Amino acid sequence: MRTIAALVVVAGCFAASAVPAIATGTLRVQHRDGVVQTYTNVYIRILDNEMTLTSNDGKGTVVIGKAACSKIGELISCLPYDATLEQNGNEARIALQSGTVLINPTATRHALSYSSQSLPSHGVLMAVKTKSGTYVSLSGTIDEVKR
Repeated sequence: MRTIAALVVVAGCFAASAVPAIATGTLRVQHRDGVVQTYTNVYIRILDNEMTLTSNDGKGTVVIGKAACSKIGELISCLPYDATLEQNGNEARIALQSGTVLINPTATRHALSYSSQSLPSHGVLMAVKTKSGTYVSLSGTIDEVKR
């Protein structure tokens, strides 16, 4: 039940409002009941080996904190297994069942294996399923990297 409540809050934190000029991410949430929500201008950061996704109004951040990553050619492929929502000074864990994050850390576009799709320079693709049955996908480019 906590996971479902956390996902409702995640969806709410990405509601449209002020838009940073450089945010490029698009987040899509498909709930178990079939309701789909799409959020634009999500700010994507890599901070100390964590990927953070911040709503366009800056009020909510999802942190992908733990993942098993490996290089596939020039791309980085990660299997995330821990996510947290930070909002209003509170943290709520989001239980992940499965998923993949692909990152292109290079300055050039790269084709994805077994796909007609390619990943732009500093691009990110993410698709995860939560234990509560919600699908979350993200596409965009990394706005900031701090190590």
